[in-house]
Amino acid sequence: MTDIPIRHLGELAVSAQGLGCMGMSHGYGAADDAQSIATLRHALDLGVTLLDTADFYGAGHNEQLIGQAIAGRRDEVVLATKFGFANRLGEPTRIRGDAAYVRQACEASLRRFGVDHIDLYYQHRVDPQVPIEETVGAMAELVRAGKVRHLGLSEAGAPTIRRAHAVHPIAALQSEWSLWTRDLEAEIAPVCRELGIGLVPFSPLGRGFLTGRYSSVEGLAETDMRRSQPRFADGNLARNLAIVAKLNELAAAKGVTAGQLALAWVQHRGDDVVPIPGTRRQRYLEENLAALTVELSTEDLAAIEAAAPPEQVAGTRYDATSLTFVNG
Repeated sequence: MTDIPIRHLGELAVSAQGLGCMGMSHGYGAADDAQSIATLRHALDLGVTLLDTADFYGAGHNEQLIGQAIAGRRDEVVLATKFGFANRLGEPTRIRGDAAYVRQACEASLRRFGVDHIDLYYQHRVDPQVPIEETVGAMAELVRAGKVRHLGLSEAGAPTIRRAHAVHPIAALQSEWSLWTRDLEAEIAPVCRELGIGLVPFSPLGRGFLTGRYSSVEGLAETDMRRSQPRFADGNLARNLAIVAKLNELAAAKGVTAGQLALAWVQHRGDDVVPIPGTRRQRYLEENLAALTVELSTEDLAAIEAAAPPEQVAGTRYDATSLTFVNG
């Protein structure tokens, strides 16, 4: 695939599908840097422009990895990263959004990337102890200094989005959105559309589950975060597999994979939606990009949603502690 459509996040033009890079350093067990760099470069070759990461992924390793991959190709990339988690993996979660930390985090990310600016800079989670006006005000200073081009929020609630946008235009909201995570549809997505803010769904394939490749957690690495997520737990997993079985049937009828069908559903949420499915492998990168060519009729969309009604999804997407940092 060589001709990827362009969509807009606010005024920022990006490929209609981006690449989530977290799994190359964090969350899903050991990764191979050489394989990951090859996949990143292949994504650029295929026309993917939006590369998404965060300073928390691999304690900075992911940003360094991307910096290596894009060396000599900076002008082909819309570089997106996030700040906010001030703890190391395994430590109690600590979110910082104070102005001093915003500046410190940005300088550190620029060094790791080896670049002079970040195209899209997100607050990873909202700091409940710091007014959003202070955080976004500091982010806006980075824009004026030329170190950041556009601003974003991740997992922010509708009132916070409104307050942030009043300080400086927000280009994108990054939140989980897939057939089994649809909580932003009621209030958050409409507010973003009212304000002209683009939507960047992460985990549009349900952390890989909606591809149908996982029937248990037994094959996952001991350090894989999915082992501790409620939707992959005993009891919940079996109920959720029934949803995947229905998606497989619908996908087979269209001659695509379950993952492509689920991803195409997300792509069809609107022209302001740019999902960032993650993968470390070129094969799955190509499979995901092929979802851009899957056409879904109104009847198709209704059948897909009937196969995965939100009330039938078993388990929350995070544990109770992690959920306290969502939609703040």
